[in-house]
Amino acid sequence: MAEEIQPRVRASFARQTMMATLGAEMLLADAGRCVLRAPIGAHVLQQHGAAHAGLAFTLGDSAAGYAALTLIDEGAEVMTVEMKINLMAPALGEALEAVGEVVRAGRRLLVVRAEVFALSGETRKSIAILQGTMIPVAPPAP
Repeated sequence: MAEEIQPRVRASFARQTMMATLGAEMLLADAGRCVLRAPIGAHVLQQHGAAHAGLAFTLGDSAAGYAALTLIDEGAEVMTVEMKINLMAPALGEALEAVGEVVRAGRRLLVVRAEVFALSGETRKSIAILQGTMIPVAPPAP
């Protein structure tokens, strides 16, 4: 990623209180790609003891969104227009990792996808796939 883009992406991530609430961290941000990770804590479990699908969706959506942010003009942010998720396995383990990427960056919309993995020790299991659309937007007024 161009050096001038990296601080903008990380600053946007730092402003997301949802990511802070989940204990998420940005592991990688590069042109058209982003990797986020969050622990599976007791506060994000569903009734069967697995991480709630909301955690998988939130991480996947944000990873895809930050992948999109790396490709748009400075001074703009992105928002999700729509996002679909396929849940493929229970999210069991210590953490979830979402790998987001841009499939196509159009003039007005960016098609994105993300894959979410459950991490347990050295095991990495695919548990969800997301696909959606992002749109560049003006940042909120200070």
